Amino acid sequence: MTDVVDSNELLRRIQRARACAVEEERSWRARSDELRPSDPEAAGDAAVRTLAYEAVIRVLDEVLRPGSR
Repeated sequence: MTDVVDSNELLRRIQRARACAVEEERSWRARSDELRPSDPEAAGDAAVRTLAYEAVIRVLDEVLRPGSR
């Protein structure tokens, strides 16, 4: 399955992916903060996921706005 998309559609898809990554990063950060007192191991796992989403956001930012960081 190979769909051909124009540059505007590609840009919209990248922007949606970035927005999704931002929401996931916030969610995992909140989960990490919430779990820290009761379950440090799970909090650590959530913190790792937070870092992963931060990396995704940085990459997508560079795609959308080269040199902005």
